Amino acid sequence: MGDENWQAELIRHWRVDPVGTYRNWFLWDERIKNFRSIRRGIQAVVAEVRDDRFGNAYRGSSLETVLDSIAEQRQVFKGADHAFMWKPKLRIPDIYEDRDNQVAFGRFLDTCVCCSTEPEVLSAIHTIDRQGIKGLGPSAANLLYFLHPTLAPPFNTAIVRGYNALTGARVKLGRWDEYLAMRQGMLRFNSHHRSLFSNDLGAVAAFLFDIGMGRYPIPGSDGEVSSMELWRADLEQVRADSAAARKNESAAREADHTHTEIQGWLRDLGLSLGYQVWIAANDASRLYGGGKLADGCLLDLPRPLASNGAAEAIRLIDVLWLDSSTGFVAAAYEVEHTTSIYSGIVRMLDLALGMAGDTTRNFFLVAPDDRESEVRAQFGRPAFAKVADLDLRYLPYSELRQHREAITRFGTGLKGMLAIARPLTGFLPPA
Repeated sequence: MGDENWQAELIRHWRVDPVGTYRNWFLWDERIKNFRSIRRGIQAVVAEVRDDRFGNAYRGSSLETVLDSIAEQRQVFKGADHAFMWKPKLRIPDIYEDRDNQVAFGRFLDTCVCCSTEPEVLSAIHTIDRQGIKGLGPSAANLLYFLHPTLAPPFNTAIVRGYNALTGARVKLGRWDEYLAMRQGMLRFNSHHRSLFSNDLGAVAAFLFDIGMGRYPIPGSDGEVSSMELWRADLEQVRADSAAARKNESAAREADHTHTEIQGWLRDLGLSLGYQVWIAANDASRLYGGGKLADGCLLDLPRPLASNGAAEAIRLIDVLWLDSSTGFVAAAYEVEHTTSIYSGIVRMLDLALGMAGDTTRNFFLVAPDDRESEVRAQFGRPAFAKVADLDLRYLPYSELRQHREAITRFGTGLKGMLAIARPLTGFLPPA
């Protein structure tokens, strides 16, 4: 990226410039306060899309409210709402009249609200990019920035122009792969000058914005060729990552669907048998059967479980059936479609060992039929040798699929579930 000396000198000048974005926006007290309100606004957009209340117009929508808040963020975000305004002659962005695109957009935002890691954010971007929504490009990154300021930099014409001027790259507007390639270069530049910028990518984006607006001239640099090569390498890597994600998406989506479907079966079974049901906290909002997976279920763990030292692990158990009169756990289910059998057993142990006063020991590992040997091998590990009183059972998918309707109609208590599950305790090694 050229001579680091003049770059550092320019960044220092920018930091003290009274009319630059660093002092006028990045250090602005209200900037941080707006993150929370914008996040809440994005959650409102997700809720309206999910409930089919979003409508077919930008004006008056919850999205307009969010983007108004972003556009008021001074300088860098001025005009951030323009890309989302409905353009009837071009019929873009196509998230107002096309319900499928609208749902995809809502799912994209919901994923980014709930996730916390870089791979999850990048996966969400690749997914919305593959949807091919006309007129909806990386301008949506301005929404992501207020959800993940250390992962997703803002994006607009001036930032792109500043990046190209500084690096000699040729990033174009309107394409997610171009945005992601620019993001890689911004991360590299930010890392080079970490002491002058911030983990918050708003700082480096604001610097590029000022360059793009012509506030600071860029001296000639003989590093342009290498910069171009870096940018092209970034772009190729982004496209390769997107292709790999597309290749794996179908299998991953099917695995996720099956896991959620099994949880839904167990939820409905538990409710029909008169139990209170808990759905894992990280799965509660998943879509299932026209609603949420946790519909009709407990919103909070009962006090004895919530005060347990292992409460955080217990909250992640896929499905719990609780006695409606005592609040004790009647049965616990871990669905292990492709995930580690070991981790499921550990969560069951956390629950069993922390259930003071509750003698119930009905625990089920629910897994595909072809994972039975793996289930038995894991439960036979020496680490579990001293927990023979944990009456853990293996419940194959096929048994649940075949008998769940009969259990719903004619079953009482846990008799039906115990009849179709297979005991594992006989396979424990001697203590």
